[in-house]
Amino acid sequence: RESKGGENTENCFLSFCFSLALGLYTVNAVYGDTITMPCRLEVPDGLMFGKWKYEMPNGSPVFIAFRSSTKKNVQYDDVPDYKDRLSLSENYTLSIKNARISDEKRFVCMLVTEDDVSEEPTIVKVFKQPSQPEILHQADFLETEKLQMLGECVARESYPAGNVTWYKNGKVLQPVEEVVVINLQKIVDKSTGLFTMTSSLQYMPTKEDANAKFSCIVTYYGPSGQKTIQSEPVVFDVHYPTEKVTIQVLSQSSTIKEGDNITLKCSGNGNPPPQEFLFYIPGETEGIRSSDTYVMTDVRRNATGEYKCSLTDKSMMDSTTITVHYLDLQLTPSGEVTKQIGEALPVSCTISSSRNATVFWIKDNTRMQTSPSFSSLQYQDAGNYICETTLQEVEGLKKRKTLKLIVEGKPQIKMTKKTNTNKMSKTIVCHVEGFPKPAVQWTVTGSGSIINKTEETKYVNGKFSSKIVIAPEENVTLTCIAENQLERTVTSLNVSAISIPEYDEPEDRNDDNSEKVNDQAKLIVGIVVGLLLAALVAGVVYWLYVKKSKTASKHVDKDLGNIEENKKLEENNHKSET
Repeated sequence: RESKGGENTENCFLSFCFSLALGLYTVNAVYGDTITMPCRLEVPDGLMFGKWKYEMPNGSPVFIAFRSSTKKNVQYDDVPDYKDRLSLSENYTLSIKNARISDEKRFVCMLVTEDDVSEEPTIVKVFKQPSQPEILHQADFLETEKLQMLGECVARESYPAGNVTWYKNGKVLQPVEEVVVINLQKIVDKSTGLFTMTSSLQYMPTKEDANAKFSCIVTYYGPSGQKTIQSEPVVFDVHYPTEKVTIQVLSQSSTIKEGDNITLKCSGNGNPPPQEFLFYIPGETEGIRSSDTYVMTDVRRNATGEYKCSLTDKSMMDSTTITVHYLDLQLTPSGEVTKQIGEALPVSCTISSSRNATVFWIKDNTRMQTSPSFSSLQYQDAGNYICETTLQEVEGLKKRKTLKLIVEGKPQIKMTKKTNTNKMSKTIVCHVEGFPKPAVQWTVTGSGSIINKTEETKYVNGKFSSKIVIAPEENVTLTCIAENQLERTVTSLNVSAISIPEYDEPEDRNDDNSEKVNDQAKLIVGIVVGLLLAALVAGVVYWLYVKKSKTASKHVDKDLGNIEENKKLEENNHKSET
């Protein structure tokens, strides 16, 4: 860059610049590059030779190069600093290789004739860009409310010396007493003349400085003006005391039930976080010293309550409430229960839980619509009953108990007969009820022979049928024997020969026991009422007969004879049915 008076022009090339300032011609060179200094004198007529010299600080000259205008030969003076570094061209331009800081001098070009000596000075300025600054001797961590050395920003081999500025999160750190203290040192290497700048930063951090980025920038001057180089940012671990304690319940689900494990975690918001705490458990008067976690295994309902944790010095505390959900189920009766048919059996399923529970019944793998109630047990009531309950919104909390109900009964028999449509055979059926399932045997009364060719229906709800098909040539009496662990029952039935027509009784396989009991009761009541009415009518008739004539008496005797015959027939029929 050339400068003269108030005018500025730039002419930079080959890593050096020329400038004119205050009437002096200046060459700006980069450290290590070649310095080129043209002789700015017009070559006079009669030139004998040209020479270059530089001036010592005391003003004495040191000649370094000579060139004859006639012989065209070049001579370099024996100056150790410039040995093998100089080059003088035909136009008397002087070049100095490998620019050094010591080359910053006043050089003079001299053109000599027989009558005159002309001189033109040139000022040489050398610039060296510093290395990228580094933050060294970094603190392991920073503590709040404490002024301490954060680190040193070091930039090496600069010329001229530069300045160092500290930044936090991209903003300049200005010195503040007892908060931000900056010291800058500039040390020159005597052998090279280059500067090393070291800026130390003492800093009192706050909690907000966690994750803050600290950096430094070196400002220096080069041939073309002012420039900067920035260091890599550094983040420091900022230590600060705990201001708040928090307790948490670590659980795989949102609810806790009996049998679960509970892990309590206590944490502080300091850095580094506290490593030990005091845990306060319901029912315990003193805190339990532990790490940041406290584990309780297989908890019960009495673990419900308020849990607390604090720092070991009890300075801070937090609390949380834990509810341990439970579910109890009491089934009465339960297990295997054996009852007799017709008996009553009260059944209750009682629930005790920490919140509303859902209860339902299952019988033989089928869900029931209502709870079971037995005022008069029937065979179809037997089965496997399950009372099951679940606790709403508590995952995995389910209880169930079972009742295996066995309904026993002595064998009951009803026999029926029916002539088949082909008129060639008759079907005799023995309808059997009872539990355990009775064994059925057929025999022929009189001969005592056993009939083995029988057919049985499926045993359902304590009922089944045994059937035989016969074609008797004469009247026969058949006996059906049903026997289980409770009793043996025997019933007989007269069957006419196939050639004799008889009344065929319809089969009534599906009547249940309650209907049979009702029918029997109605029959008994009807018979009693009928007998009473018959007795009353007989008494009235007898009185009337006494009053009437002998003719009437004869008629009465005849009617009574008929009545006696009817009675005998009824007795015979009754015996036959029995």
